[in-house]
Amino acid sequence: MSRATGNTRLKAARVAAGYNSQQALADAITKTASRLGIRGLAVGVRQVRRWESRTPPWPHPDIRRVLTHLLGQSMEELGFAPPWGAEDTPVAPAGQMATAGTRGGTRLATVPSQTPLVSQPASIGRDFETVTRSHRHMYWSVAPATLHPAILEHARLGCSLLPETADPGRCVLAAALAESYLLAGRIEFFDLQQPEQASETLLHALQAAGEADDPLLGSAILAHAAFIPGWAGNRNGAVERMAAARTYARRGTASAEFWAWLDAVEAECETRCGDTRAALHLILHAEDTLAAGSEHTTPEWMDWFSAVRLAAFKGNTQLKAGHIPQARTTLLHVLDGLPPESDKQRSVVLGDLAGVEAADGNPQQACHYALRALDQLAITPYATGMDRVRDVRRSLAPWQNEQCVRDLDDRLYDWGTTVNALQR
Repeated sequence: MSRATGNTRLKAARVAAGYNSQQALADAITKTASRLGIRGLAVGVRQVRRWESRTPPWPHPDIRRVLTHLLGQSMEELGFAPPWGAEDTPVAPAGQMATAGTRGGTRLATVPSQTPLVSQPASIGRDFETVTRSHRHMYWSVAPATLHPAILEHARLGCSLLPETADPGRCVLAAALAESYLLAGRIEFFDLQQPEQASETLLHALQAAGEADDPLLGSAILAHAAFIPGWAGNRNGAVERMAAARTYARRGTASAEFWAWLDAVEAECETRCGDTRAALHLILHAEDTLAAGSEHTTPEWMDWFSAVRLAAFKGNTQLKAGHIPQARTTLLHVLDGLPPESDKQRSVVLGDLAGVEAADGNPQQACHYALRALDQLAITPYATGMDRVRDVRRSLAPWQNEQCVRDLDDRLYDWGTTVNALQR
């Protein structure tokens, strides 16, 4: 597979910000310039096309100000290089200080887009990929706060190696780097509940996927990016990212399982935004897609989805839609069908079953499932699962004086659980 050409950094940042076409970015620059009080600045699609070429021209200061404001990165991070002797200093994104991108002393490395020096052996890509694969396996058992720094350091190493590696090893290395950043972004969003950091990390993942010219990886990253506005109730933001994710998937050889997962992601975003009818329609389409199958295989790195996981999406949506008997039936089948390594998902399903019983006026059974979820969370901490339990506890307010709810409170607010929650 040939490596993507042109300024992939700017293109990745554009798509990640929700501007799915060069024209959309051009229009946004013109409108934002007017809003910022910059008069007479108009940008056309031809200008954006030149910026996304292999040798992008250095924009004038007003455009640099608007670009960094819209895309949240410095000009260097967007793939631009100032001309020799330029008196202007690079413009940082609005509100971004010199230490932007730091996280408690750890800075996200910038994904290189050029290869000035080749010194690494051809095997370096596979060697790096081996560690990435190990991190992916560890995710299901190692505490997220422990694993996350190791993944970021591994990604930093990948960014250092990329300029020193020639194709085809460079393509393998870039793809593995994208996987590492994707895994870090997943942990930040689902496990650590840090959506802003996840957004930044997923942008780096998209840039690396662009260097690898891997459309399926790009699609997966964009779909994960859709969760961020989706969970915040921003439907338009989620829809834009899902449209980009589906566009990238069409460029690759997406399997039936991959297409079904895209439907499931969009369904969860629709559920979070309050449209359970649209969500259930998407899940039905995903079920049909899985039943039809396809000749393409699912990428090895896509280890977070299956027919059982799709059913878990469905059960949660049925619960939110008020279809209580159907949700109970679906979620019980999911609980029976989850493989042993799906402990994180198990805590979520138990939390949803607790929610079903609370919605049906069965506080004792709701507390039973909630306690089972806490048992699982004590073994495999997962912020998303803990959120389910907290949601259930809020729904049990009418029965808060009953012994079963008091027992749940004793467990939910014991020393270990409370300290872990504050450390998250």
